Amino acid sequence: MDTLRAMTVFIEIAEQGSLTAAARVLDCSLPAVVRTLAALESHLGVRLMNRTTRRIALTDEGRSYLENCRHVLSAVQDAEDALKEGASEPSGPIVLTAPVQFGQMYVAPAVTRFALRHPRVKLRVLLYDRVVNMLEEGIDVGVRIGALEDSGLIARPLGTIRRIVVGSPDLIAARGEPRQPDALRGAPCVRFSGASSPAWSFLINGRSVTVPVAGNLEFNHIAPAVDACAAGAGFGLFLCYQVRPQLEQGTLRVVLRDFEPPPRPVHIVYPHARLLPGRTRLLVDWLARELGGDTAAFAPDPA
Repeated sequence: MDTLRAMTVFIEIAEQGSLTAAARVLDCSLPAVVRTLAALESHLGVRLMNRTTRRIALTDEGRSYLENCRHVLSAVQDAEDALKEGASEPSGPIVLTAPVQFGQMYVAPAVTRFALRHPRVKLRVLLYDRVVNMLEEGIDVGVRIGALEDSGLIARPLGTIRRIVVGSPDLIAARGEPRQPDALRGAPCVRFSGASSPAWSFLINGRSVTVPVAGNLEFNHIAPAVDACAAGAGFGLFLCYQVRPQLEQGTLRVVLRDFEPPPRPVHIVYPHARLLPGRTRLLVDWLARELGGDTAAFAPDPA
């Protein structure tokens, strides 16, 4: 059995979600795809996929083997590239994920500059406001904000991002600037329904303190919440990059800066370095240079 060919067929079945679609992409017959998968499972002595008339689902063993197959074929591709003329130019696919707004503002422009410099690398950028399972979803590189759960991924720190309370100049002029976090108890606040509780955290004398907040506006997306704050509907708590344009334009101002909670870390995450294809390592280094360092640049904070 040609193991590398069988791995390629297995990956395509998993990515396409059906034997027929995989056969179409591979430009071979459906019986050939069925035979290859059966031979691979027989060779390994495990079932990789549960098959019915309507769907195909990876088994636990199949999910683990799928990730290993991707790494093996990437390593083979790198080895072949190293022997070809002009091998100094990286090539091949990379799938990257990042939070939506942070990705739009910072990651996508950096990836675009990388793509212009390395035209043989095929990049796919997926922006999600959720933590994806990179191994299960076939993602090579991720940018994540916040504490990382223990996992089988390598994390490379980029810096930190502040959490800030902001209000419009009109709101501050009408109500006065809050000098202590407790001043928010009776103030209108624009809330985000993605938060874990209707309370905001602050750091007072080195101690974490929560203050319950209220208001007549709540959103499940950041952008309209920012717009509402800029319109004077209330104070808001955001990651600093989320209000960067409004801070620069002067439609929002930072308050309670002396009581900000600890900033959230930003990391690039990727599979174990020994399995990292050269093109992916190059992208990780590029993003570290482009995005790393002084992350205060993510949100200028005019006085």
